[in-house]
Amino acid sequence: MNNKIRVLYLEDDADLGEITRDILEREGFTVKWVNNGEEGLEAVKDYLFDIIIADIMMPKLDGYTFLKTIREQGNNIPLILLSARVLTEDVLKGFSIGADDYIRKPFNIDELVARMNRLLKSITIPAVSVKTIKIGDYEYNPYTLKLRYKEEFSSLSPKAGEILHRLATGENGMLLRDKTLIDLWGDDNFFNGRSLDVFISKLRKLLSKDPRINILNIRAVGYRLIIME
Repeated sequence: MNNKIRVLYLEDDADLGEITRDILEREGFTVKWVNNGEEGLEAVKDYLFDIIIADIMMPKLDGYTFLKTIREQGNNIPLILLSARVLTEDVLKGFSIGADDYIRKPFNIDELVARMNRLLKSITIPAVSVKTIKIGDYEYNPYTLKLRYKEEFSSLSPKAGEILHRLATGENGMLLRDKTLIDLWGDDNFFNGRSLDVFISKLRKLLSKDPRINILNIRAVGYRLIIME
């Protein structure tokens, strides 16, 4: 058993798939490449991966459906979507169903590797130091990415979990917008800002069972988590 990062790569373009796999392996990753979503689902049943890279447009099972399926199964492996689609709505759809990042095709392999490393680094929390975090009537475990309300559990994607963790542990419940975008996306541009807004909307919905909890939008600053007494 080695310590290399294990990557599941879903891509139906044979030339692009082979080239990307070979380059990632030269970069030190261990890569399993499959060419459709159905094979991807079989792979996550049989192997443990550290990160998934999935094209949206694939035969048999597209990337959106693959992503939605594994998230519904409670699988929180960090996932980057790839697509030639350029509409903001398509990108935000990916984030809304659990993607952690999105790269438009054609992409630069150095950018892909940088995004992978940033994502893996941002969600690495040593198990020995993890404590559950009390958020009103909820409890959040940043290691398992599980949010508990009474006897109900919700699974968060790694990036959603990191954003919630920062909100819950930030000074006065503050999440600084620009810093968060740089730390988790590497760029504070408008597109990434919209993506962050989607994650915040999802967290508001997840925390809505406790009416005392609110995530306020602080104009030009970021967000603040408040819990009314």
